[in-house]
Amino acid sequence: MLSASTLRRRAVNRLGQTVAALGSAFVVSVALAQSAGYPSKPIKLIVPFPAGGSVDVTSRALAQKLSESLGQQVVVENRAGAGGNIGMDALAKSASDGYTIGMGALSTHAVNPSLYPKMPFDAVKDFAPISLVVVTPNVLVVNPTALPANDVSGVIDFAKKNAGKVNCASGSNGSAGHLACELFRLQTGASITHVPYKGGAPAMTDLLGGQVQMMFDNMASALPQIKAGKLKAFAVTTPTRSALAPDLPTMAQAGVKDFDVFTWWGLFAPAGTPPEIVKRLSAEVGKALANAELKEKWLATGAEPSPTSPEAFAAFIAKELPKYAKIVKDSGAKVD
Repeated sequence: MLSASTLRRRAVNRLGQTVAALGSAFVVSVALAQSAGYPSKPIKLIVPFPAGGSVDVTSRALAQKLSESLGQQVVVENRAGAGGNIGMDALAKSASDGYTIGMGALSTHAVNPSLYPKMPFDAVKDFAPISLVVVTPNVLVVNPTALPANDVSGVIDFAKKNAGKVNCASGSNGSAGHLACELFRLQTGASITHVPYKGGAPAMTDLLGGQVQMMFDNMASALPQIKAGKLKAFAVTTPTRSALAPDLPTMAQAGVKDFDVFTWWGLFAPAGTPPEIVKRLSAEVGKALANAELKEKWLATGAEPSPTSPEAFAAFIAKELPKYAKIVKDSGAKVD
């Protein structure tokens, strides 16, 4: 026969299990209720970079399409600073109800975690990936007068024969262009020196003037100079050829293996956002990126629409993090 204390203990345990089950059911029911009526008010889209930049322009175009399809305004809010960390930290600390989302990037979710000694958020644990949005290929360009070469092999040979005399420009420390310079040096043994600028425009000015010899620049900025014959282009840094310049080989096709350094932007929600809302937003992003008008507008700026499922985007980030951690460590890259 069971003692009174044992019976009491079992009763308490059963009560605890019942309360826990009811609590879980309540949480699920609240999440489902949120999802069923979503969205019932405007959505804030945090852009962690300045107004007028490429990420901002892309985000505003997407926000317009999402506003149309969701039936609620998607309002862009710029929260720039610290390489995107300030804006994404604000997103991480927002309510996980689907009414605050953010446009993360290569820097915020792949580079900064290794580049900054202290991060205000965890790039994986604090966010719910919604969808990759665009990929922006970089292209290896040289000033043909300052660096006489006809292909990637020629650039490598020239840099090895002219040790210490070849400079590779980028728009800033920690940018995709910077890490491409460092990876090129590490992968090829070419003697090049990275020169950071305060933005892509002054870097391009010095490249055109011959003060620096080479650069891994974004396609939108480089194409006009390439077409004008002021720069020579030898390869793109994406795994596949770019629709913007299909005649250009990839770095791998040009002989430099394992060279995938490109800019990307993607949509995130705070961790804990109901999966149904995340899936809804992902589906709406996919529809928006299939729009011919939007595609044309983005391709003109060098951005290639690249929608994914939330799961595929999470897997993509999981591969990007260790890749850039290795590049940052091996190159000794630092922030300003």
